[in-house]
Amino acid sequence: MNALQRAGNALARVPGGRVGKWVVLGVWLVLLVGFGSMSGKLTGAENNQPSSWLPGSAESTQVVKLTGQFQSTGLAPAVVVYERDGGITPSDVHKAQQDAIAFAEVPHTTGKIVGPIPSKDGKAIETIVQIDLGAKNDWNLLKPAVDAIKARAASGAAGLTTYVTGPAGFGATEASAFSGIDGVLLYATIAVIVVLLLLTYRSPTLWLLPLVSSGLALAVTMGLVYLLAAHAGLTVNGQSQGILLVLVMGAGTDYALLLVARYREELRRHEDRHEAMAVALHRAGPAIIASAATVGIGMLCLTAAEMNSTNSLGPVCAIGVIVALLAMVTLLPALLTILGRWVFWPVRPAAGSEDPTTNGVWARIGGGIAKRQRTVWIGTVVILGALAFGISGLKADGLSNAGTFTNTPDAIVGQQVADAHFPAGAGSPIVVIANDSYTPQVENAVASTPGIASVDDPVSKNGYVYMQGNLTSAPDSQAAKDVVNAVRANVRAIQGADAKVGGNTAVVMDIEAASQHDDKTIIPLILLVVLVILGLLLRALVAPLVLIATVVLSFGASLGLSVLFFNHVFHFSGEDAAYPLLSFVFLVALGIDYNIFLMTRIREEAVKAGTRRGALTGLAATGGVITSAGLILAGTFGVLATLPITAFAEIGFTVSLGVLLDTFIVRSILVTALAMDLDHRIWWPSRLGRRATAFAAAVPAAKPAADEETAITR
Repeated sequence: MNALQRAGNALARVPGGRVGKWVVLGVWLVLLVGFGSMSGKLTGAENNQPSSWLPGSAESTQVVKLTGQFQSTGLAPAVVVYERDGGITPSDVHKAQQDAIAFAEVPHTTGKIVGPIPSKDGKAIETIVQIDLGAKNDWNLLKPAVDAIKARAASGAAGLTTYVTGPAGFGATEASAFSGIDGVLLYATIAVIVVLLLLTYRSPTLWLLPLVSSGLALAVTMGLVYLLAAHAGLTVNGQSQGILLVLVMGAGTDYALLLVARYREELRRHEDRHEAMAVALHRAGPAIIASAATVGIGMLCLTAAEMNSTNSLGPVCAIGVIVALLAMVTLLPALLTILGRWVFWPVRPAAGSEDPTTNGVWARIGGGIAKRQRTVWIGTVVILGALAFGISGLKADGLSNAGTFTNTPDAIVGQQVADAHFPAGAGSPIVVIANDSYTPQVENAVASTPGIASVDDPVSKNGYVYMQGNLTSAPDSQAAKDVVNAVRANVRAIQGADAKVGGNTAVVMDIEAASQHDDKTIIPLILLVVLVILGLLLRALVAPLVLIATVVLSFGASLGLSVLFFNHVFHFSGEDAAYPLLSFVFLVALGIDYNIFLMTRIREEAVKAGTRRGALTGLAATGGVITSAGLILAGTFGVLATLPITAFAEIGFTVSLGVLLDTFIVRSILVTALAMDLDHRIWWPSRLGRRATAFAAAVPAAKPAADEETAITR
């Protein structure tokens, strides 16, 4: 045994040691008091300013920053629409005029109110009110202001139908959907975990320990992230906080399942529970650490993203994974050894009792695969490859305003009504900022661009000029994007003007461009990271390449099948621009976990009995725990799919589906069959890869022989 192995053995004995377990528990209680008390402050430290979401170097982001010299960057126009099928009456116009005066008294409204403006067809009236969300772009201010405007517009309407739409209307709807999201996600995630842990362990007590450990890890993580956000410049927004909650609880519970399963296995071989925990940590620890490292480093790869929202998500999630890992290899072992064997009641693993996995369902499945392993893996590849063809229907070029939500809120209906009676670009203009000495030329270039209905009066300040060009097309349409491209080309032709074009349409375009860059940059980077980690863990080259190939195939199948559901079952209008990358990150980083759990066990057994026999034993030993882990992770991410926000629903659905594919097909069937067929060659170029071991293909893994039992405990 070399020095590294001795150090590993020594460390494995600390969390579950007779004295160490109490020290570990004390440390975690201190961490909970210190960091957990600050976890509730994280929401207040969120930065939801536009610049925290947009591509950092994009032209539209530069416009957002320069806009702060002319007005608050937190302005959100609320478009109030009045409609009467029989035509607007003079009393309707009078009401709209009185409402406009009242709107100015609504808290957080600011600036000049535009309107009321009657439509040309005489059936509608439109008023535009600016709501100021402040320097921090505080969404909490948006919904009350919009609700007050709605209430005033609807009061005394007498046959008028009223709506509040535009950026403020959509923002208020989104804020409402996110309202209490942390609580909803937390309670729903806990409920999923509790139910699945009860089904997994069939014990009224054991499920509490993984849940408590994950909960403490989440509380400490949120407190730590809050400190970094408040004092070290870490950016946290609503998206990263919601995903952090699901990731810590889901990944943490997965690591707990693997450790508990190995600990229960060792309790059948050792009288002393402290010794059993030391062996369990020594055996399962490398796989858990490698899994967490894969997820954590994979998340850190997101810092290479141009999208600020994606860039900031990486460190936040990496911190969560690291804390979850520490909790599961220190706190959970301490709790398990403190409470003893009774926590497994009613089926306590007594020393010398038979391990039920040796002749369970996964042992029988492995025996079936062993009879025709090549046919099995080829057939599985063909099926997964066929599912991947669904990617041809992918439309990840951003979501329209209507497509942002899985339902049809009033803001969407109001936008449809407004588009029917007014120029579709009202309330969401193109913004142009340039050197003010070139104001006439820039204004003329914008006004002369086809698709621009009018240009508002320019405003000069600090050497810059600010102007808005009103679109004739809907701001989320391709026609509007074409206008933005044309305006950019026209103003760039003015030498010295240094003109920049932004606004909501430009933002969407720049997000699409940045997302495409991030896909091409980060996906290969993550694959390289995963390959290196697998190579170090398995001490081989062929096995990591095989596992990478299976995970990529699984991702393609998950994405293809998801797109088929999105297009033909859920009828989504498309996919969010960040959807492919975030789905890939979570599926590859988390999906590789199950391959790591399986392959490390196969390698452990292959040293003693050969790869083919090791594959059977590994599948039989890990099948149940990996299946449970997959169901829990799929369930926790499935909670995201219940949100009325399309981007979250898409990611939640795809990750859940992909995890289930990884759990039941890729890991249990494809990887096992490949390991059997490649035999010792899968470990090339290590010494193990140069040694073949005889194997009777038709004989499933039975209970390990006595000499194997002895070897496992060493």
